[in-house]
Amino acid sequence: MNRRILAAGAAITVLGLALTGCGLEQPSGSGGSGGEGESLGTVTIYSPRPSAITDEIVPMFEEASGYDVQLVTLGAAEVADRIRAEKDNVQADVWWGGTPSLFTPAAQEDLIEPWGDGVLDLVEDDFQFDDDKWVAEMRQLQLIAYNTEMLSEEEAPKDWDELIDPKWKDQILIRDVAASGTMRGIYAAMIARHFEEDGDPEGGYEWLRALDANTKDYAANPEDLYLRLERQEAPITLWNHQDILAQAEQGAAFGIIEPASGSPINTDGIAKVAGGPNPEGAEAFAEFLFSPETQDWLVNNAFQIPTVEIENPPAWLADLTLEEFEYDKELVAEHETEWIDYWLENIKNQG
Repeated sequence: MNRRILAAGAAITVLGLALTGCGLEQPSGSGGSGGEGESLGTVTIYSPRPSAITDEIVPMFEEASGYDVQLVTLGAAEVADRIRAEKDNVQADVWWGGTPSLFTPAAQEDLIEPWGDGVLDLVEDDFQFDDDKWVAEMRQLQLIAYNTEMLSEEEAPKDWDELIDPKWKDQILIRDVAASGTMRGIYAAMIARHFEEDGDPEGGYEWLRALDANTKDYAANPEDLYLRLERQEAPITLWNHQDILAQAEQGAAFGIIEPASGSPINTDGIAKVAGGPNPEGAEAFAEFLFSPETQDWLVNNAFQIPTVEIENPPAWLADLTLEEFEYDKELVAEHETEWIDYWLENIKNQG
């Protein structure tokens, strides 16, 4: 099998059951104390993680720890906005799911606070950021995905610049960019590579104008994107490896392509909200999340590329090249908001 392309029906080996979760073997966690008797309190988690993950991990944690969970599901950028809006009346304990471009400004604004040693001892130093205010749970490839019933492996675009070829006009669906950490990351990376050449984002904006001209529509949320791609409204999208492979495992005719010039690789993590009402519960949840049993479940059932060592990596992970698209991440953290705002005001739906 081509190491760059994993299509539905290829040998994607998944140990355990699929994300639909019927009869899952649950990992035993390390966070909290006991799962019987009175609750240890409520842990409020804001997260963009898909329900296929949260519907499994949250009950596992509740059972293992004795805490209750109030889960609020939002887009990654929406989580950041809500935590910022609630700074003077903090509601959340845990921010589960975000990229450096979202966590770093939050750390600078003291919206998140350092994890305790119980969490940091489970995470390698390379994946602890901004004075330990957030830690990376996984790496995530941002890449090209396609409907395998509409395009063959040979026909599908193999690199980023192929996407702006006029032959793909109205052949691309995009998840609405502003609320999505994945899409903001891809778009910012495309701008950054041009910015690094001449110190001006205009070259990146021109690239996005060409992509907009080929984009049939912008899906409101990930579920809408998957549905429309499966309905064959268009054959191509840009998204992350994890969600596409999870959909393929459940029967969708989706495949992924690691672009020839590399994939932006996000570090996606978890933070403790500063001043949250249940800091002990936040620590317990993070310790549970990084336990070997939970990480093993996430790798084998949710296609996560872990930041902790896994004894027996599954075949799907071994089939990835993990070639990274290089760009200045500090530059992106500094300019992403203005770049995406410009795209919204001057490029989106104008092609």
